[in-house]
Amino acid sequence: MEGKIRAAIEQHQAAAAALAADHAAIEPIARLLAATALAGGKILVCGNGGSAADSQHIAAELVGRFKKERRAIAAVALSTDTSILTSVSNDYGFDRVFERQVEALGRSGDLLVAVSTSGSSPNVLKAAVKAKSLGMAVVGFFGAAGGAILPHCDLAFLAPSSDTPRVQEMHILAAHIVCGLVEDEVAAAG
Repeated sequence: MEGKIRAAIEQHQAAAAALAADHAAIEPIARLLAATALAGGKILVCGNGGSAADSQHIAAELVGRFKKERRAIAAVALSTDTSILTSVSNDYGFDRVFERQVEALGRSGDLLVAVSTSGSSPNVLKAAVKAKSLGMAVVGFFGAAGGAILPHCDLAFLAPSSDTPRVQEMHILAAHIVCGLVEDEVAAAG
C-alpha cells in the first residue's frame, strides 16, 4: 500500500509541476468566463461521473462565492436535475442529456464549460456542438490528448496528464484558479 500511496502523490506532484510550468490557458478562460458573467450571460457546465461532480463544484463556486463577497454569477450544472436527465435519456438517449438542456437554457452570449477527462464523451460533444450552433462560447477542460470535443471549443485547458485521477485533480485546481480570477473581475465591477 505504501508504494501505491507514494506513487499517487508523486504523480499528482508531477502533474501540478507541469501545470505550474505551463498555465497559459487559465487566464484567457477566466477572462472569457468573467466577460460572460459581466455581460449578463449564463455559464452552463456539464460532464459525466467525476466530471459531473466537478461541474457542480464549479457552478457552486460561481453562484455562491469562492472567497469573497460579490454578486452571484448565473451558472448551472447540467448534471443535477434527475428528472431532466432520466426523461431526456429515456426519450432521446443518454447522448442527448446535455444537448437538450443547452438547447433549452442556452442563448447567444452564454457560455458552456464542457468537462471530460477523455475529451470525447458523446453527450458532452453534442452539448458543445449545440452550444456553438446557438452562438455560445465553449470552454473545455480535458486530458492532455484533447479529444473529439476540442475542435468545438473557443478555449480549452488540457490537464498535463492522461491518467484520469490526475486529470480530474488538475481540472479542479485549474477551475479553482479560474473561479478566483472570475470572482476578482466581477467583484471589481461591483
